[in-house]
Amino acid sequence: MNPSIEDAQAPPPGSRRPGGRTARTRAAVRDAVLTGLAEHGYPSLTVEYVAEHSGVHKTTLYRRWGSLEGLLADALDLAGEDSWTPPDTGSLEGDLRALAHEVVDAFADPAASAAPTAFVGAAFQSERAAEALQAFYTERFARCEAVVARALARGEAPGGTDAGAVVRAVSAPLFLRLFVTREPVDKATADQSARSALAAVTAGAFVPPPAPEGLATPHEA
Repeated sequence: MNPSIEDAQAPPPGSRRPGGRTARTRAAVRDAVLTGLAEHGYPSLTVEYVAEHSGVHKTTLYRRWGSLEGLLADALDLAGEDSWTPPDTGSLEGDLRALAHEVVDAFADPAASAAPTAFVGAAFQSERAAEALQAFYTERFARCEAVVARALARGEAPGGTDAGAVVRAVSAPLFLRLFVTREPVDKATADQSARSALAAVTAGAFVPPPAPEGLATPHEA
């Protein structure tokens, strides 16, 4: 890409989904950030590296993204602008298993998982990266709530089940192994996580308890 690309009126990253040359510039920068994370990790990633591998001049990178942290945040923001939808297998059990398997598949290949793993690592070292990672997964989990909504419609989950808590419960044990205890994960681990979440749903563990007598609920206050 032409290193002289300029866009002085570019809005803050993530404020709109630009097209044409601006979109190509942003995509090239995102790809360079991901490649750099996969190859070198967050501590060794530099704006100079991103400039060299994206073809976008360093001055432009600083002016539009402000810093390496800004580049990281926008790369993750752009990654969340895809058309991914949660699985629809026809049952809650099947959907939860499919979600768990997607987590395992995403991190089973060390080469493919290098960049997302580095993003998680960066979140422990950069507040901006942590905020971007939280926003990414908040949006991702919101999409997954459709799985529980369908289960409620089929009568597979008790009324009032907290959809967000359910979908987080599926991936939480897997992320613990991947990023905290550094244990391996596989299909059997994914199935176990899904079964545990399903059992908790069936038992009503994700239904918020009723408010104590005499205390108004938020809708009654």
